[in-house]
Amino acid sequence: MNIKLIALDLDGTTLNAQSRLSPGNRAALEYAISKGVHVVIASGRPFSSLPEDVLAVPGIEYAITSNGAAVWHIPTRTCLHRYTLPPDTVETVLRLTGDEYHLTYEGMICGEAYGDAEYVRDPERFCAVPEGLEYVKATRTLLEDIRSFLLDHAHELESMDVVVTGNSLKEKVVRLIAPALPEVYITSSAPQLVELAHKDAGKHAGVRFISEHLGLSPDCAAAFGDADNDADMLDYVGVGIAVANASPACMAAADRVTLHHDEDGVAHAIYQLLNQE
Repeated sequence: MNIKLIALDLDGTTLNAQSRLSPGNRAALEYAISKGVHVVIASGRPFSSLPEDVLAVPGIEYAITSNGAAVWHIPTRTCLHRYTLPPDTVETVLRLTGDEYHLTYEGMICGEAYGDAEYVRDPERFCAVPEGLEYVKATRTLLEDIRSFLLDHAHELESMDVVVTGNSLKEKVVRLIAPALPEVYITSSAPQLVELAHKDAGKHAGVRFISEHLGLSPDCAAAFGDADNDADMLDYVGVGIAVANASPACMAAADRVTLHHDEDGVAHAIYQLLNQE
Protein backbone atom coordinates (compact mmCIF):
# COMPACT_ATOMS: atom_id res chain seq x y z
CA MET A 1 0.00 0.00 0.00
CA ASN A 2 1.39 3.39 -1.05
CA ILE A 3 0.85 5.59 2.02
CA LYS A 4 0.78 9.29 1.16
CA LEU A 5 -0.86 10.75 4.27
CA ILE A 6 -0.55 9.91 7.97
CA ALA A 7 -3.05 11.42 10.42
CA LEU A 8 -1.96 11.49 14.04
CA ASP A 9 -3.98 11.83 17.19
CA LEU A 10 -1.85 13.54 19.83
CA ASP A 11 -2.75 12.84 23.48
CA GLY A 12 -2.34 9.19 24.41
CA THR A 13 -1.08 8.35 20.91
CA THR A 14 1.76 10.46 19.50
CA LEU A 15 2.55 12.27 22.74
CA ASN A 16 3.93 10.45 25.77
CA ALA A 17 2.57 10.52 29.33
CA GLN A 18 4.23 13.90 29.86
CA SER A 19 2.38 15.28 26.80
CA ARG A 20 5.66 15.59 24.94
CA LEU A 21 6.79 14.36 21.54
CA SER A 22 9.54 11.82 22.22
CA PRO A 23 12.78 11.92 20.20
CA GLY A 24 11.87 8.55 18.70
CA ASN A 25 8.46 9.65 17.48
CA ARG A 26 9.83 12.94 16.19
CA ALA A 27 12.48 11.10 14.19
CA ALA A 28 9.80 8.87 12.66
CA LEU A 29 7.67 11.88 11.66
CA GLU A 30 10.68 13.51 10.05
CA TYR A 31 11.44 10.26 8.25
CA ALA A 32 7.90 10.05 6.88
CA ILE A 33 8.03 13.66 5.69
CA SER A 34 11.37 12.99 3.97
CA LYS A 35 9.61 10.21 2.06
CA GLY A 36 7.03 12.67 0.72
CA VAL A 37 4.27 11.66 3.16
CA HIS A 38 1.89 14.36 4.38
CA VAL A 39 1.91 14.15 8.19
CA VAL A 40 -1.29 15.66 9.60
CA ILE A 41 -2.29 16.44 13.19
CA ALA A 42 -5.74 15.08 14.09
CA SER A 43 -6.74 16.23 17.55
CA GLY A 44 -9.67 17.00 19.79
CA ARG A 45 -7.71 20.07 20.91
CA PRO A 46 -8.48 23.50 19.46
CA PHE A 47 -5.76 25.04 17.32
CA SER A 48 -4.40 27.39 19.99
CA SER A 49 -3.63 24.49 22.34
CA LEU A 50 -1.66 22.32 19.91
CA PRO A 51 1.76 21.59 21.44
CA GLU A 52 4.80 23.38 20.11
CA ASP A 53 6.67 20.04 20.14
CA VAL A 54 4.58 18.94 17.17
CA LEU A 55 4.01 22.29 15.45
CA ALA A 56 7.77 22.78 15.32
CA VAL A 57 8.38 19.65 13.22
CA PRO A 58 9.32 20.97 9.77
CA GLY A 59 6.94 19.83 7.06
CA ILE A 60 3.76 19.33 9.13
CA GLU A 61 1.36 21.61 7.25
CA TYR A 62 -2.17 20.66 8.30
CA ALA A 63 -4.06 20.22 11.56
CA ILE A 64 -7.49 18.72 12.11
CA THR A 65 -8.71 20.28 15.36
CA SER A 66 -11.72 20.27 17.69
CA ASN A 67 -12.57 16.71 16.60
CA GLY A 68 -12.79 17.65 12.95
CA ALA A 69 -14.77 20.86 13.40
CA ALA A 70 -11.90 22.93 12.01
CA VAL A 71 -9.01 22.26 9.62
CA TRP A 72 -6.00 24.56 9.68
CA HIS A 73 -3.01 25.30 7.45
CA ILE A 74 -0.26 25.54 10.04
CA PRO A 75 2.40 27.68 8.28
CA THR A 76 -0.09 30.51 7.61
CA ARG A 77 -2.28 29.97 10.71
CA THR A 78 -5.26 29.93 8.33
CA CYS A 79 -8.48 28.04 8.99
CA LEU A 80 -9.36 26.26 5.74
CA HIS A 81 -12.66 24.76 6.84
CA ARG A 82 -14.89 25.09 9.88
CA TYR A 83 -18.19 23.78 11.22
CA THR A 84 -20.05 25.49 14.05
CA LEU A 85 -22.52 23.93 16.45
CA PRO A 86 -26.25 24.58 15.98
CA PRO A 87 -26.90 27.67 18.15
CA ASP A 88 -29.50 25.95 20.34
CA THR A 89 -26.95 23.33 21.44
CA VAL A 90 -25.71 25.33 24.42
CA GLU A 91 -29.16 26.04 25.86
CA THR A 92 -30.16 22.39 25.46
CA VAL A 93 -27.01 21.07 27.12
CA LEU A 94 -27.19 23.51 30.03
CA ARG A 95 -30.86 22.76 30.60
CA LEU A 96 -30.35 18.99 30.62
CA THR A 97 -27.14 18.97 32.69
CA GLY A 98 -28.10 21.35 35.48
CA ASP A 99 -26.42 22.08 38.79
CA GLU A 100 -27.43 18.73 40.30
CA TYR A 101 -24.70 16.97 38.30
CA HIS A 102 -21.81 19.25 39.41
CA LEU A 103 -20.49 19.68 35.89
CA THR A 104 -18.55 22.36 34.10
CA TYR A 105 -18.03 23.24 30.46
CA GLU A 106 -15.54 24.39 27.86
CA GLY A 107 -16.06 26.14 24.54
CA MET A 108 -13.89 26.49 21.44
CA ILE A 109 -14.24 29.52 19.16
CA CYS A 110 -12.02 30.13 16.11
CA GLY A 111 -9.30 27.91 17.52
CA GLU A 112 -9.32 29.44 21.01
CA ALA A 113 -10.40 27.59 24.16
CA TYR A 114 -12.46 28.97 27.04
CA GLY A 115 -13.03 27.25 30.37
CA ASP A 116 -14.37 27.62 33.88
CA ALA A 117 -12.13 29.31 36.44
CA GLU A 118 -13.80 27.15 39.11
CA TYR A 119 -12.16 24.11 37.52
CA VAL A 120 -8.73 25.52 38.35
CA ARG A 121 -9.72 26.64 41.86
CA ASP A 122 -11.28 23.28 42.75
CA PRO A 123 -9.75 20.62 40.46
CA GLU A 124 -10.50 17.76 42.85
CA ARG A 125 -14.21 18.32 42.25
CA PHE A 126 -13.61 17.31 38.65
CA CYS A 127 -11.12 14.51 39.45
CA ALA A 128 -8.37 16.44 37.70
CA VAL A 129 -4.85 15.00 37.67
CA PRO A 130 -2.02 17.54 38.10
CA GLU A 131 -0.90 17.42 34.47
CA GLY A 132 -4.47 17.90 33.32
CA LEU A 133 -4.85 20.93 35.52
CA GLU A 134 -1.65 22.45 34.18
CA TYR A 135 -2.85 21.82 30.62
CA VAL A 136 -6.12 23.65 31.32
CA LYS A 137 -4.32 26.59 32.96
CA ALA A 138 -1.90 26.87 30.04
CA THR A 139 -4.38 26.56 27.19
CA ARG A 140 -7.72 28.05 28.33
CA THR A 141 -8.97 31.57 28.82
CA LEU A 142 -10.57 31.12 32.24
CA LEU A 143 -13.94 32.73 32.90
CA GLU A 144 -15.93 33.27 36.08
CA ASP A 145 -19.23 32.53 34.33
CA ILE A 146 -18.66 29.96 31.60
CA ARG A 147 -22.38 29.29 31.20
CA SER A 148 -23.23 32.90 30.32
CA PHE A 149 -20.25 33.07 28.00
CA LEU A 150 -21.36 29.97 26.11
CA LEU A 151 -24.91 31.26 25.80
CA ASP A 152 -23.66 34.63 24.53
CA HIS A 153 -21.43 32.95 21.93
CA ALA A 154 -23.62 29.98 21.04
CA HIS A 155 -23.62 30.85 17.32
CA GLU A 156 -19.78 30.90 17.17
CA LEU A 157 -18.83 27.64 18.88
CA GLU A 158 -16.91 25.13 16.77
CA SER A 159 -17.10 22.67 19.66
CA MET A 160 -18.14 22.38 23.28
CA ASP A 161 -17.08 20.05 26.08
CA VAL A 162 -19.04 18.89 29.10
CA VAL A 163 -16.50 18.18 31.86
CA VAL A 164 -17.73 15.41 34.17
CA THR A 165 -16.21 13.40 37.02
CA GLY A 166 -15.66 10.04 35.35
CA ASN A 167 -17.04 7.41 33.01
CA SER A 168 -20.27 6.61 34.85
CA LEU A 169 -21.45 10.23 34.84
CA LYS A 170 -20.17 10.65 31.29
CA GLU A 171 -22.41 7.81 30.11
CA LYS A 172 -25.38 9.33 31.95
CA VAL A 173 -24.80 12.73 30.36
CA VAL A 174 -24.61 11.20 26.89
CA ARG A 175 -27.90 9.38 27.50
CA LEU A 176 -29.47 12.66 28.61
CA ILE A 177 -28.36 14.88 25.77
CA ALA A 178 -28.04 12.63 22.71
CA PRO A 179 -31.80 12.26 21.99
CA ALA A 180 -32.21 16.05 22.14
CA LEU A 181 -29.27 16.84 19.84
CA PRO A 182 -29.74 15.02 16.51
CA GLU A 183 -27.64 17.63 14.68
CA VAL A 184 -24.64 17.17 16.98
CA TYR A 185 -21.68 14.79 16.83
CA ILE A 186 -21.02 13.46 20.35
CA THR A 187 -17.76 11.73 21.23
CA SER A 188 -15.12 11.45 23.95
CA SER A 189 -11.35 11.44 24.19
CA ALA A 190 -11.07 11.06 27.97
CA PRO A 191 -13.09 9.74 30.95
CA GLN A 192 -13.97 13.27 32.08
CA LEU A 193 -15.08 14.69 28.71
CA VAL A 194 -18.22 14.63 26.60
CA GLU A 195 -17.25 16.44 23.39
CA LEU A 196 -19.76 18.05 21.05
CA ALA A 197 -19.37 19.30 17.47
CA HIS A 198 -21.49 19.68 14.34
CA LYS A 199 -22.97 16.40 13.08
CA ASP A 200 -20.76 16.54 9.97
CA ALA A 201 -17.56 16.90 12.00
CA GLY A 202 -15.42 14.04 13.30
CA LYS A 203 -11.75 13.42 12.62
CA HIS A 204 -12.67 11.30 9.58
CA ALA A 205 -14.30 14.39 8.04
CA GLY A 206 -11.07 16.31 8.53
CA VAL A 207 -9.05 13.56 6.87
CA ARG A 208 -11.52 13.52 4.00
CA PHE A 209 -11.23 17.32 3.55
CA ILE A 210 -7.42 17.26 3.51
CA SER A 211 -7.27 14.20 1.25
CA GLU A 212 -9.53 15.92 -1.28
CA HIS A 213 -7.56 19.16 -0.90
CA LEU A 214 -4.36 17.27 -1.78
CA GLY A 215 -5.96 15.08 -4.46
CA LEU A 216 -5.39 11.87 -2.52
CA SER A 217 -7.54 8.81 -1.98
CA PRO A 218 -8.34 7.85 1.64
CA ASP A 219 -7.02 4.40 0.72
CA CYS A 220 -3.57 6.03 0.62
CA ALA A 221 -3.96 7.34 4.17
CA ALA A 222 -3.06 5.83 7.53
CA ALA A 223 -4.22 7.10 10.91
CA PHE A 224 -3.21 6.55 14.53
CA GLY A 225 -5.38 6.87 17.63
CA ASP A 226 -6.17 5.75 21.16
CA ALA A 227 -9.65 6.99 22.08
CA ASP A 228 -13.29 6.79 21.08
CA ASN A 229 -13.00 10.03 19.11
CA ASP A 230 -10.39 8.38 16.87
CA ALA A 231 -12.50 5.37 15.90
CA ASP A 232 -14.26 6.98 12.92
CA MET A 233 -10.93 8.16 11.52
CA LEU A 234 -9.28 4.75 11.87
CA ASP A 235 -12.25 3.14 10.15
CA TYR A 236 -12.20 5.69 7.30
CA VAL A 237 -8.57 5.44 6.16
CA GLY A 238 -6.77 2.67 4.32
CA VAL A 239 -4.82 1.62 7.43
CA GLY A 240 -6.12 2.42 10.90
CA ILE A 241 -3.65 1.83 13.71
CA ALA A 242 -4.45 1.80 17.44
CA VAL A 243 -1.79 2.10 20.10
CA ALA A 244 -1.75 -0.67 22.72
CA ASN A 245 -3.36 1.60 25.33
CA ALA A 246 -6.37 2.36 23.09
CA SER A 247 -10.02 2.22 24.15
CA PRO A 248 -12.14 -0.80 23.11
CA ALA A 249 -13.97 1.26 20.47
CA CYS A 250 -10.70 2.47 18.97
CA MET A 251 -9.28 -1.05 18.99
CA ALA A 252 -12.39 -2.38 17.23
CA ALA A 253 -12.02 0.19 14.44
CA ALA A 254 -8.32 -0.47 13.87
CA ASP A 255 -6.70 -2.67 11.25
CA ARG A 256 -3.53 -2.99 13.32
CA VAL A 257 -2.30 -2.47 16.87
CA THR A 258 1.11 -1.01 17.63
CA LEU A 259 3.07 -0.47 20.84
CA HIS A 260 1.93 1.64 23.79
CA HIS A 261 2.14 5.42 23.37
CA ASP A 262 4.92 5.51 25.98
CA GLU A 263 6.88 2.97 23.92
CA ASP A 264 6.97 5.03 20.70
CA GLY A 265 4.20 2.97 19.15
CA VAL A 266 3.69 5.59 16.41
CA ALA A 267 7.33 5.41 15.36
CA HIS A 268 7.31 1.62 15.38
CA ALA A 269 4.33 1.46 13.05
CA ILE A 270 5.46 4.28 10.75
CA TYR A 271 8.69 2.44 9.97
CA GLN A 272 6.74 -0.74 9.32
CA LEU A 273 4.27 1.07 7.04
CA LEU A 274 6.83 2.89 4.96
CA ASN A 275 9.37 0.09 4.65
CA GLN A 276 7.03 -2.76 3.70
CA GLU A 277 6.33 -1.39 0.24
